[in-house]
Amino acid sequence: MDALNGALGARRNEDIALDLLKFVAGTAGVGRPAAPAAGFSGAPAFKPEEHVAQLLDLYARCLKVVEGKDLEKEADR
Repeated sequence: MDALNGALGARRNEDIALDLLKFVAGTAGVGRPAAPAAGFSGAPAFKPEEHVAQLLDLYARCLKVVEGKDLEKEADR
């Protein structure tokens, strides 16, 4: 019974990674559409699919960090 209570109170890695994603995305503005600006804007507008891809990539990276996997080793491959 104690093991069950301990398991229910613990947060899953996926939940922690999601919280990390929310923090990083909100702080860095990842996945947020660019605000329209008057005049010339050199940056192209992202499509919604590109925003989703950015957020999914960021979530995968957050999950790897939470799980303790080394991102640098995977980047070398």
